Amino acid sequence: MESRDLYRDFSKAYGGPVRLDEKLSAYTTFGTGGLADALIEVTETDQLARAVTLARQLSIPFYIIGEGSNLLISDNGYRGLIIRNSVQRREVQEHSLCIGAGENLDKTVDFATDCSLTGLEFAAGIWGSVGGAVYGNAGAFGSQISSVLKEAVLIDREGNVRREANDYFRFAYRHSYLKVTGEIVAEVVLELQPGDREAISRRVEEIREVRRGKHPETACSAGCFFKNIEDISQPHGKLAAGKLLDEVGAKTISVGSAGVFDRHANILINKGGASSKDIRALADILKKKVKDQFGLELIEEVICLGDF
Repeated sequence: MESRDLYRDFSKAYGGPVRLDEKLSAYTTFGTGGLADALIEVTETDQLARAVTLARQLSIPFYIIGEGSNLLISDNGYRGLIIRNSVQRREVQEHSLCIGAGENLDKTVDFATDCSLTGLEFAAGIWGSVGGAVYGNAGAFGSQISSVLKEAVLIDREGNVRREANDYFRFAYRHSYLKVTGEIVAEVVLELQPGDREAISRRVEEIREVRRGKHPETACSAGCFFKNIEDISQPHGKLAAGKLLDEVGAKTISVGSAGVFDRHANILINKGGASSKDIRALADILKKKVKDQFGLELIEEVICLGDF
């Protein structure tokens, strides 16, 4: 069956629009990436489950994205269906927040602040969606999303929906069990604590100010490209990849229009007109320099999707 006929069948069964030959550069903070065969955006849990079920039934390869803030997509694009997880929900239940996976993480910090709930301040200024934060166990300042996640609604690769508690996720540094199972976050419950709104707000602004000092304020990167290296002798038990990259002169290196942010050596940037190939090539050069000088292997935090 021709792919357009296949996606026509999908659209009819799904009951919603399907965008064909969609340019993926519009869906990543790097602003790079080729075409997807098709793309849909879902805003409700049952929509997401239905989309996954239909894709499996029709043997359509699919990939889930959120806000594209930790993602480098090949210039060749993606041969299959991109499902943008934009599930929306915001609800307070005593000291917990029930949040849709497609909600913006930084705005969720503001929501928690408005509710006088503390525990999520560390996530202030982190780009991306709540679902992506759980998938990659996002964190900063010695805290991670795993420290506040109570439970989540998941959708498996067959479209089945269920709820799992924190222990299921087997969280580790920048890792969750979802990277093994391929399950999709639809909704989360974050367990926080009551606090003083003004004190929470001050702490949130302090953290954002720190991030503004060393992170780009406009979309042109995917945040830190490499994971820090676990080392119990270092602050928070991690040897900063940025420190190693600084010492190998990363900020002086570029490939095409891909470069390194001048205030943080672990942030690769699109200076304007860079391709994903440029960014990937720059990352490979930096990895080799760190390996040659320190004998340490940098591991990507950013997900690379497609053929490079």
